[in-house]
Amino acid sequence: MSDTARTALNGASYQGVVRIEDAGLRGMITVRGDLASTNIKNAATGVTGVDFPGQGEAKCVGETGILWMSPDEIMVLCPWAERNAALTQIRTTLGPAHSLVADVSDARAVFTLSGPDGALRDTLAKLTPANLSPQELPVGRLRRTRLAQIPGAFWFRDTQTVELIVFRSVARYAFDLLSNAAATPVGHY
Repeated sequence: MSDTARTALNGASYQGVVRIEDAGLRGMITVRGDLASTNIKNAATGVTGVDFPGQGEAKCVGETGILWMSPDEIMVLCPWAERNAALTQIRTTLGPAHSLVADVSDARAVFTLSGPDGALRDTLAKLTPANLSPQELPVGRLRRTRLAQIPGAFWFRDTQTVELIVFRSVARYAFDLLSNAAATPVGHY
């Protein structure tokens, strides 16, 4: 067994109407608790340096960010090499506050989709029932949904970049789905 960390797809990429890429290793820490709590807000923003997200938002700068996952859950994103320090800092800031904090970095896979806004939306629309109109899914809005038969979460970082997270165990399936969806243009969006 190797001690070298690897992503599920080891840097795979595909170029179609949009580019699909394994985004590499990323630190991901789930924090569950009362999201209105000052302790949770301070723990997350102190590690990332980004604003705390509102409901359904993704606040990201570079590899760091905070994703609103549910009414009692956020995901803190950080560079892979900083995940252990971030985990310790979050737990220290939370202190005895009722919460659950878990490093889920090894259990997830992250993809970056890049290309024209309309092509990104068309590609995702082939796989998810989510409303992908720019009014319903603007930049910075997080959507948890399914992609064909698997759960996933994605958000537009800007009008030409989407980040998408799935369970590591289905990374190859997700990559193949995305690649197939990106193979031909639709032109709806």
